[in-house]
Amino acid sequence: MNAIALPGLVDPHDLSTDRQFSMNLARGLEVLRAFTPADPVLGNREISDRTGLPKPTVSRLTYTLTLLGYLSRDAGVQKFRLGTGVLSLGHPLLASMRVRHAARPVMEELARKTGCTVNLGMRDRANVVFVDTVRVDGANQHHPDIGSTRPLLATSIGRALILACAPAERTAILNYLKVHDRALFDAHRASWEEDRKRFAEHGFCHSRGDWQKEVHGVAVPVRLPPHEAAVALNCTMSAYRLPKDKLERDIAPLLLEAARQLSNIHGVR
Repeated sequence: MNAIALPGLVDPHDLSTDRQFSMNLARGLEVLRAFTPADPVLGNREISDRTGLPKPTVSRLTYTLTLLGYLSRDAGVQKFRLGTGVLSLGHPLLASMRVRHAARPVMEELARKTGCTVNLGMRDRANVVFVDTVRVDGANQHHPDIGSTRPLLATSIGRALILACAPAERTAILNYLKVHDRALFDAHRASWEEDRKRFAEHGFCHSRGDWQKEVHGVAVPVRLPPHEAAVALNCTMSAYRLPKDKLERDIAPLLLEAARQLSNIHGVR
């Protein structure tokens, strides 16, 4: 049931008896997800180690995905990298997101007023994935970009996305995170509890370097019509540039107002 209500919160192996579920397709997508910015080139053995799939299965999948244009083969090292087909798949989603287009001028104005980098993100499994960003803080070495990800529970924007959910969905996400990476869950449990209280009282979340100690941020969910995917906004700034309490005192109110503007554009008041 959780897999239907909350896409991504499912282990394909748990659905091996579901006749409607295509295990071959799921395995192919797991191969594509094995590639990361840190490891953009992988061989069949490395993909097998990352996905837990048998090497012969991986070999068939990489062969197929290469023929379809979703992988490209580097003959020099006998390894693979993502192909342009993957990029083409993502563009229709970005182009059709009404909130992304509406948010751009709001984000640019917020960045100008605050001097912060401003990001718009949504949930993907155990992560936040950025769907737009206005980069202002050049001192931030962890350059956000469209499609880049951050862990849900370790970031203010991730916690804002969780807190925006209905109680049943929130519980499902937290249970998934606990099973997915118990060490990460335990490491950020205290920050989660603090933000749960802060959100109830003030409407925003605050990270004091929880993900990367030199990057602090505040985040708020954006209220949208029920048929729209949940999104959140954040403002981040390098810690050395931050006077004490600036994010909470000065920037959070501007961020909350920006989120209200976006909600109003979508007819939610």
